[in-house]
This record gives sequence, C-alpha cells and structure tokens, in this order.
Amino acid sequence: MKQRMLRGELYLANDPELTAERARAQRLLERFNRSFADEQGLRREALRDLLGEVGDSVFLNPPFYCDYGTQITIRAGTFVNYGCVFLDVARIEIGEACQLGPYVQLLTPTHPLEPDLRREGWEAGHPITLGDNVWLGGGVIVCPGVTIGTDTVVGAGAVVTRDLPAGVLAVGNPARVVRERLPQRG
Repeated sequence: MKQRMLRGELYLANDPELTAERARAQRLLERFNRSFADEQGLRREALRDLLGEVGDSVFLNPPFYCDYGTQITIRAGTFVNYGCVFLDVARIEIGEACQLGPYVQLLTPTHPLEPDLRREGWEAGHPITLGDNVWLGGGVIVCPGVTIGTDTVVGAGAVVTRDLPAGVLAVGNPARVVRERLPQRG
C-alpha cells in the first residue's frame, strides 16, 4: 500500500505498514510538541528525525501535526507558526525563507467521489509545493495538488484550491489573485 500511496494512487490508510509509520511519527511529534522554548536542540533533533528534510535556520513553533513527516521538506530560513497541520500522504515541499502563519493547513489527501470506495476507506494524495519566500497568512488552507509560486502572498483564511503564480497576492475562498506582480525590493 505504501508504494501506491507514494505514486498518488488509491490506497487503504489502515494498511499495517502505514499504521506503523504514522505511529512512529506520532511518537516524534509528541517529543517535539512537549519540548520547551529553551530546548531548541531537542526540537531540532526531533524535526530531523521526523521530517524528510529540514534546512538550516528552520523555526517551527509547536504544536505541529502531520501524518508521516517523511514526505515533508522544509528548506532553509523558513518559519512555521503555532498549530500548523501538514497532512503528508503525498510530498510537501516548502521553499526557502517562507513564512507560514498560525493554523495553516497543507492537505495532500483526497478521497474518491464514489461513495462505496470512500466507505471502504480508499484515499489518495497529491503533492503540495510552495516556492521560495511564500507567505501564507494565518488559517490558510492549501488543498491537494496545489503549487504556489515564489514570492506569492496568500491572505489570512484563504482556501487555495488551484495553483497560484509567482509574485502575486491572493485572498478569499476560493483564493483568487487580487494583485499581480508584487513590488520587488530595491
């Protein structure tokens, strides 16, 4: 089942191998989420054990929640605020110098529209990618299969259901571009 999941095909989440991998992630998350602010070394070690890749100077505020962790890459200089949820049944790639506000949700799972398949527990996943220097305001939800381009800003509470290009401001539910080409520094 794991290979089906990684290929983005329908799979059963209650597969014993996947259940064991989620349990591993939950133990590491508990260690991370119970750590104190002055235990940055412990937090960093827990994140390195949990996530697929963690760049230098990544700062992630607990509590943090994910399914597996191994499908998540967070590049250097990224900040993730309190209460974020990254459901990583597919790859989640976060670029350098990103800022994710509190309670951001990156949700890769999807479920079949056919009621019988849903009832049987089938699901699939589609990857999420954030380019460098993306800012997601508090409570933003990014849906399965979405790519957000470099330097894009998504306003608080937006629900991103489709790809967003680089360097824009998007707001609302569903998120829509309200400003093309944000001003560049210097």
